[in-house]
Amino acid sequence: MDFIADDQLPGPDLVEEAARILAGIAHRTPVLTSRTLDARTGAHVFFKCENFQRIGAFKFRGAYHALSRLSDEERRRGVLTWSSGNHGQAVALAGRLLGIPATVVMPQDAPAVKRVATQGYGARVVLYDKERENREELGARLAREQGLAIVPPYDHPHVLAGQGTAALELFEEVGELDALFVPVGGGGLISGCGLAAQRRSPGCRVIGVEPAAGDDAARSLRSGRLETVKNPATIADGARTPSLGRWTFPLVRRLVREIRTVEDGPLVRTMFELWERMKMVVEPTGALGAAALLGAGEEFAGRRVGVVISGGNVDLAEIGKLRQIADGGGL
Repeated sequence: MDFIADDQLPGPDLVEEAARILAGIAHRTPVLTSRTLDARTGAHVFFKCENFQRIGAFKFRGAYHALSRLSDEERRRGVLTWSSGNHGQAVALAGRLLGIPATVVMPQDAPAVKRVATQGYGARVVLYDKERENREELGARLAREQGLAIVPPYDHPHVLAGQGTAALELFEEVGELDALFVPVGGGGLISGCGLAAQRRSPGCRVIGVEPAAGDDAARSLRSGRLETVKNPATIADGARTPSLGRWTFPLVRRLVREIRTVEDGPLVRTMFELWERMKMVVEPTGALGAAALLGAGEEFAGRRVGVVISGGNVDLAEIGKLRQIADGGGL
């Protein structure tokens, strides 16, 4: 993979441009606090709640920003993406708002709630077998055959800049932070958040969090070369990406201090704690940052810490399985 050269990578200005485009379109999501979780960590914790974003996840920010910048010809032909769910929903809704036809390539085992929602927003869904097919190769072939513009889930400057507006809003509301925990899949969200921190809170320690079974980004940051993982067995379906990308890997290396990992059991227990203590529905992937912070004990005591809650699209039919994982069972 050829990575984007440093002098061609986006800067904080693109995140602020994205914020202007998204104003009045994306929700300015709430920042919540919890005395209980502050007491647990000894920190003053600010949760940026993207589970209250349109389509229930931060992905709407990047999808709308990217689609809004397409040419008239690209809009007429339509767009294609691949997604386990949240980005697919985001592209579908952004396409409907902008009058752009959307096709979404999704794995056959994607959560039903996400697949149904994607179709409900008007997108055409193409299912594939993730054990036998490569979604990027399938998507590229379909886009080529049908003349569609590809809007990838994370590895695109307009996508990652749009996603970074979540952190931009957090800094605008609460000021500078000592640390910011961000879930990591393909690196789009944390790349954008890192750019926002560079401008608004330059002393902030940006910390990525991914599931232990899908630790490719953590290994990549340690080794200095792109590491991969194939179909990791984790309940955090939004972080099952095979690797960072040609845009996001250089940005992660430049902007992210460290990447931590969380096992599925503690992750799901944290998810349920957020449900019960803060009265908000968070999906497993969305709870990655909170799980890492709670697992750190008092490491951040006395610090001002931000946590991005990245999404809240839970298939309620799966609660029994989630309880089993929380109690120590596997997938």
